[in-house]
Amino acid sequence: MKKTKQKSKHWIVLRNFLLSILSVFVIWIIFSNAMTAFEQKRHTPIGNLVEVDGKNMHIYTKGDGDNTILLLSGLGTAAPTLDFEPLINELSKSNKVVVVEPFGYGWSDITNKERTVENIIDEIRMALKESNIQGPYILMPHSISGIYCMYFANTYPEEVKAIIGIDPTLPQALEYFGENPPTMPKYLSYLAPTGIARLALYMDSESFLPIAESDTYSEENLKITKAISAWKGYNKNIVTEANALKYNINQTVTMTFPDNMPVLFFTTKDEKVTADGKNNVTFYKTQLTHSPASKIVTLEGHHYLHWNRYKEISKETTEFIETVGTD
Repeated sequence: MKKTKQKSKHWIVLRNFLLSILSVFVIWIIFSNAMTAFEQKRHTPIGNLVEVDGKNMHIYTKGDGDNTILLLSGLGTAAPTLDFEPLINELSKSNKVVVVEPFGYGWSDITNKERTVENIIDEIRMALKESNIQGPYILMPHSISGIYCMYFANTYPEEVKAIIGIDPTLPQALEYFGENPPTMPKYLSYLAPTGIARLALYMDSESFLPIAESDTYSEENLKITKAISAWKGYNKNIVTEANALKYNINQTVTMTFPDNMPVLFFTTKDEKVTADGKNNVTFYKTQLTHSPASKIVTLEGHHYLHWNRYKEISKETTEFIETVGTD
């Protein structure tokens, strides 16, 4: 009888402990969702929302000029417009600069459509059409968007004037370096609504922000970047996009940029060389076209070169566009 009472007591303690954890978890979910609702009302879109497939997509434009530069972000860049802001400010002095935030990013909605290269490019083109932004465009992809731009340039070459890649991921890179495509655990997308990104943000906010000089991004920019990171971190579109990388590479791996299309690649001064002498520069050389304007520019810095090298990127871009104009 005494042992039965002890077991009963232990069970009550365990039950109360588990209920306490569950209560904290529920309170956190309610708090996180309330904060998201509050922040979304406070930080309204800085560009325009256009309807694409029944959802809202955020598109931001700045500047005017004969050339329209379309900036496309890398995987998991929570707030593309804010992330590109220093570069936008430089490029827009002489160009029309456009940022289309794909579904799952920034102020754009989350979609139920698969994150295939076909869907992503169709959605971007629809957003441009709805915004009455005409091509041909100078595509400026960062990281994974290089794959999407490869598809764009091959499928709609009449809409693309040139490619300017910021350390872009291109379809043949994994095969060239003998690597496998990275993936993200699918369970993250189920955890996203619980506020996991907000919790991670509170624990280490710096990891969600650009690594840049203190005066590069305004306090307001960083404040909104953190808020959007809490709303959109690990959402199902980002997780699905990461896990669609293998499919998207397979769809584009046989493609190359049209031979007469001017191509400019910015990449890091990578000292790492494989045993057989391969590095970023040797790979990008295989991707250059026969246009006289095509070239590679190496810069010191992070994979997100535009965080600190936006002035150099803008200067080289201006010179490149001038060459393209007379090419």
